Amino acid sequence: MAPDRPAGTADGVATARGAGHPQALAKGTTAVSNSNTSRRRRLLLALLPLAIFVALAAIFTIQLLSGRDESVIPSALIGKPAPAMTLPPLEGLLKDGQPVPGLDPAAFAGEVTLVNVWASWCVPCRAEHPLLMQLAKDERFRLVGVNYKDRPENARRFLGDLGNPFAAVGADNSGRAAIEWGVYGVPETFLVGRDGKIVYKHVGPFDARSVRDELMPAVAKALAG
Repeated sequence: MAPDRPAGTADGVATARGAGHPQALAKGTTAVSNSNTSRRRRLLLALLPLAIFVALAAIFTIQLLSGRDESVIPSALIGKPAPAMTLPPLEGLLKDGQPVPGLDPAAFAGEVTLVNVWASWCVPCRAEHPLLMQLAKDERFRLVGVNYKDRPENARRFLGDLGNPFAAVGADNSGRAAIEWGVYGVPETFLVGRDGKIVYKHVGPFDARSVRDELMPAVAKALAG
């Protein structure tokens, strides 16, 4: 029978190393776990933009198939009186040699009024302007403008170059009137009925289709009401 060996012998060393092995294994397992977690996190971050794109594409497809027009935005003001804000006239603006008046809510009473919020720096406003010039010829309603956060000289030049379709133009230099009207961005257009209540809102520039399919039916309904 072999004599017992002290702990410092080879067998003792092996035993000591063997006793420390579970701790080393635990550290290794933790490191692998952390590495896997980090890898999963990177994968999720990489897939996030794709997931967002797929979600937006799905929403767009649903809206497209449903035929919903996002330019016709439900407004909390629909069916409520138009904001009672008097706006000063656009400085120096003339039409047929006469000063163009500012915006007076009292002028809405008794007639259908189309209120267009615009600015000279607004590219879509320039794109829709020829349609506004045509709409100004429709004697069934009155077309007025709210000039939003603009320089008077730039606004006058804009109307001088493209024509002035407005019977009145209110200067909203501070943007407060636009807030009262619930404007998200120019251009936006509101139809006000004879009773002074807002009956229709259009976000963005008009085109031939939106005038034909949305605005004209709204005008007819307002005139019949």
